[in-house]
This record gives sequence, C-alpha cells and structure tokens, in this order.
Amino acid sequence: MIYQTIALGHQDATLTPICVSNTAELKLTPRQAVIVCPGGGYGALSDREAEPIATQFLAAGFATFILRYSVGEGAKDYAPLKQVALAIKHVREHAPEYHIDPDRIFTCGFSAGGHLAASAGVLWNSPVLADIQKGAPEGINRPNGMILCYPVITAGEWAHKGSIHRLCGTKTPTKEEENRFSLELHVNETTPPAFIWHTFNDNCVPVQNALLMAEAMTAAKVPFELHIFPNGPHGLALCNEQTAKGSENLLNPHCACWVELAIKWAKEL
Repeated sequence: MIYQTIALGHQDATLTPICVSNTAELKLTPRQAVIVCPGGGYGALSDREAEPIATQFLAAGFATFILRYSVGEGAKDYAPLKQVALAIKHVREHAPEYHIDPDRIFTCGFSAGGHLAASAGVLWNSPVLADIQKGAPEGINRPNGMILCYPVITAGEWAHKGSIHRLCGTKTPTKEEENRFSLELHVNETTPPAFIWHTFNDNCVPVQNALLMAEAMTAAKVPFELHIFPNGPHGLALCNEQTAKGSENLLNPHCACWVELAIKWAKEL
C-alpha cells in the first residue's frame, strides 16, 4: 500500500495517496486515479468527505488521493485552485510509480470541494496557473473528468455566499470578483466531462448550482451525467452509516447509489 502525506509546496496544502502497491503477483495494469476534495465551505475540511470516499474508489480499482487544500484566510488569491492544479500535475508526472493511466485522472469534490473539483476542470488554463504550467506539456493540470457532489458552482443568485466570500477574501466582493468564481460563466469546449449529483431540497447549496453547471455544459456541448434525487439534506457524503456520524437524516439509501453510478460512469468514460 502506498500511503503517505506529500507537501505540495503551496501554503499548507497536502496530497495523500492511498494506492495499492504493485507486486509480482498483482501485476497491476495502469488504473484510473481520483483526487478527492472534501467540502467545508472553504472554511474547513470535512473528514466525512475524505478517507471514506477515497476507500470506496480504492475498492473499485482506482488509485486514490486526498487533497487537503487551504481554507479560511488561506483560501483567497486562488490558493485552492493552484493547489488542485499542483495535485493533478503531481499525479500525472508520477503516474508510473502510482501505476495509473495519466489520461484518466478525475477530480471528485463535495460542496465547496465540488466547486474546487469543478474549478480544476473549468479553469485549468486560467492565467493564474501560468507558473504551474510553465515548461510543462499543455493540460498537465487538466483533469480528464469531474465528479461533482452537491457542488457549489455559482456566485450569483443561488450562491453559497460563505464559500464565495472566502475565495474573494472579503464579505463584500464586487460583482467582477464574484464572477471569477462563478463557474457556469467559464465552461467551454475544453471543460472535461462531469458526473453531477444533488438533492432537490438541499437547503444549504441550492440544487440550481448543479442545474446551472449542466446547462452551461450543454451549451458548450460537453457531455455529463446528472442525477437529482428528490430528498436529502446537504452533506450526505456516502449516505450510509460510515459517514452519517449518528445522524439519521444523513442515512439515505436512495441517494447512496451515487457511488456505484459515479464509478460506472468513470470506468466507461
């Protein structure tokens, strides 16, 4: 097992690989990789949306990685975007030692982590990432797909204001500052495919966030799979006992199928 913590060299960001080691018996073929971005409104990082998620994908044959990115005051100046770009670049450049296919790297994020996972795909060629891309092949930091779980997407009418304010570094951002992080405004034909799920009655991050992302991807002719479940609170994670932390409202067998659906989608991409 490959399990270690790697400093990404940008603020306090770390990447934790959780991967099966290759052996003479296993003779691993190059696998898909998934980089998990836990949520927390860019103010914290949820453990419920970290290792429990990674181990599900690990069991399905993926190489998995957990990105712990900067939050709070550390989230401004595009820091999380730079850190997820560094994480993707690291995984791609070290593909042989992780026994992964460098052309099958996915981001998977929850809530604000979903915003970051989507930012990695939507803003991969942003000028703010020029230093990370310098001297590297084009797309070194672009994910091949995005798994977006009840994601924060917009900075507009349906925004999760706390997330956007922390990214902007102020509680009173200008419209121009907000729009930098309103991802539906930046989707284009270079955006990678996505698997998106949300619940209709999410009272923290409105379902319109997922719908706006799907609408923007449709306009850009980028394929996606979208699931809107009728009931369920925000922060369901795996929807089972492993991540429910004793709260019955976080147990949702109907929504729990998202894991199987996302794995199937990624393997067929």
